[in-house]
Amino acid sequence: MVLYEKKYRYPAFGGRYTFSFNQIVDDRPYKANQSYDVGLRILTPWYEGGTDDATLRMMSGQGKEVLVLLPNDDEFLREMQAYMKIESFLRKNTNAHLSQYESIKEAKRTEMRKRNENAKLYLTEALKEATIYVNGDIARLNARDVSARIQEAIGRLVQIVYHKLSYIDTPMGEPEIRKMFHTSNQFSLSLEGGTEANIHALEDVLGFIAMNSRNYMKTSMKTIKDRFTKAPYGFVEDDVNWLVARLFKRGDLAFTVNGASVTLLNKSEEELVNLVTKKQNVDKLLMEVRIRVDERDKKAVRDVMKELFHVSSAADDEDTVMKNFQNYAQKMIYEMERLEGEYQRYDYPGKKIVNDGMKLLRSVLQYTAPLEFFQYVSKQRESFYDLAEDYEPLKAFFAGEQKQIFQRALDMLEIYEDSKTYIVDAELEDIVAQMKTIVQKPVPYGDIPKLPELREKFMGTYTKILDGESAPVLDSIDQDRERVLEVLDTKPYRNSKRERYLEQFSEIRQGAEKCNNVSSLRSFADKADTLKIRFLNEMDQLDLAEAKEKAEEERRKQEQEAKETGAPLADRVAEEPMAYKVRKTKNISMKSLTHTVSWRLENKEDVDKYLGALRESLLAEMDEDTILNVEI
Repeated sequence: MVLYEKKYRYPAFGGRYTFSFNQIVDDRPYKANQSYDVGLRILTPWYEGGTDDATLRMMSGQGKEVLVLLPNDDEFLREMQAYMKIESFLRKNTNAHLSQYESIKEAKRTEMRKRNENAKLYLTEALKEATIYVNGDIARLNARDVSARIQEAIGRLVQIVYHKLSYIDTPMGEPEIRKMFHTSNQFSLSLEGGTEANIHALEDVLGFIAMNSRNYMKTSMKTIKDRFTKAPYGFVEDDVNWLVARLFKRGDLAFTVNGASVTLLNKSEEELVNLVTKKQNVDKLLMEVRIRVDERDKKAVRDVMKELFHVSSAADDEDTVMKNFQNYAQKMIYEMERLEGEYQRYDYPGKKIVNDGMKLLRSVLQYTAPLEFFQYVSKQRESFYDLAEDYEPLKAFFAGEQKQIFQRALDMLEIYEDSKTYIVDAELEDIVAQMKTIVQKPVPYGDIPKLPELREKFMGTYTKILDGESAPVLDSIDQDRERVLEVLDTKPYRNSKRERYLEQFSEIRQGAEKCNNVSSLRSFADKADTLKIRFLNEMDQLDLAEAKEKAEEERRKQEQEAKETGAPLADRVAEEPMAYKVRKTKNISMKSLTHTVSWRLENKEDVDKYLGALRESLLAEMDEDTILNVEI
């Protein structure tokens, strides 16, 4: 083969760029499935198309091909034709039966090699004398070697067809992409003179994506590579990867993958590099021109951060500002969630502020696209300003002594609410009204200093009322205790029971003495009354058991006497019918009989009515074997 180079190697950047080209002889492709942007067509003397100068100029200009017109000497073709005939003869092997076949075969092989050498020699000479057309003109080439002349001609065609390849003035690859994503947002690679590297290539890629964005289409990485690795660019994939990565890092492009927004902050450096460089992502990675955030919205976000979080954003990058805002918002949400637990026990002020504040801050965390985030915060800035104004004193409330003052006031009001049915005191009611006015205010912080004085007044007045209410309760407890001891002193087991009975009445009395709630205080009288009935019943049960034991002993005694005297036991029982009779005692309080705590008597008929009802209750509790003990 005369031409050994199958690709053209672009001389810049150490042969970084190589270009394959279509190879055609006359109208016949040298190889199938050739679809490159440039080509080489050799026209032999046997070419049937027009070979005049005008036709060839037009063909080379329109077809993006280097045309090599060989001289009108077909000697190399005839040599090649003879070579192919001999090769066909040797392949058939039909005359193997001839005695001199092997010698003939060897002679033909020698002739075939000679024909091949002659064809190469004649073709090389023809190529040296050939006229070469490039881009509609006869090429004036400096090289003398045949292969070098063809490479020089293809090189000129490449420069014409890939005329935007020069937009790459600095070769870039994956190491530069990694370095770029690893550095700060202020990083940029510049050439001498201050211009950014590969600036024209960046502009063209951005312009192409912008055109699709204007038509409401997102552009895939595959589409970018298909366009910019072909004419008129001819970039390699490393170029395209870096250009896209640079535009993204610069903030000119917005990425989405599977419908989710990709930012410098929600993806790691390694994830971003893989997203741009790996072939499996060329269809998934979609991009569009990133709409710049309005400066007014940026200012609104900075102002909100200053008012709400008391920080100033030094970063100008939109992604960084958004992430910082969301981080501060998340911290404030955690803080509010801790405060939210305080409202489980007490009705502190500001619960609505906390709930509404968390809802507002959580809404900010939902945004992943900076443009939408900035627009939302700007639109809601008045709500954020209100939150900043309301939340600051609320934090001070929970962090200082106001919380404890407020809590004590609520405790006092809770006691009053539980006992107010039993209290009639104008002075106390006025104090309570003043305290309620303060604690029910949405913003009570300025009035909280008044609560300690009101609380002292409340406690003084309430204590007086409590003392008045406790006297009859303590007296009732003492009476119930003395009643139990009175009965107990008549029993043979008094020494074994006395300490326990006194201890339990003492517990009730101590509870009543310590009680600070009028409503609860009254229950201690009921507890003492119930305890009295229980102890009386307990003693009755002990007495009953003792009586039964005595009756059983009497019965055994009579049986023994009957055996000794010989008289039947039945006769003795008939003579003493009550000997085995045991009656139980039932203790009951008057309150349980009347089913009321008081009687209202207006006339004689009312007396008869209540007494009649009492009589019916008493009769209902009695039976033949029961002694009814009514405790008044």
